[in-house]
Amino acid sequence: MDQQTRIELEAAAFRRLRQHLSERTDVQNVDLMETAGFCRNCLSRWYMEEAQKRDIAMSQAEAREAFYGMPYEVWRDMYQKDAPEKADQAG
Repeated sequence: MDQQTRIELEAAAFRRLRQHLSERTDVQNVDLMETAGFCRNCLSRWYMEEAQKRDIAMSQAEAREAFYGMPYEVWRDMYQKDAPEKADQAG
């Protein structure tokens, strides 16, 4: 496989991941962090960091909006639930 095809496939896979996560608003970021070790915010941060490596100015808010498809605050207010309190395991 040539490099351009690999890049296009990776980009398409990323877009599908972003679309999948945008459709699964029932899955909370905290759940993703606990199970997978990353969340939507991590993905948007990685996106921003890669843009900055290429001298493309991008703020955290811009990266989150690019990933969430709307301002993060709007998404948070619409879909984010309060994290459940963990039971005290000390006894």
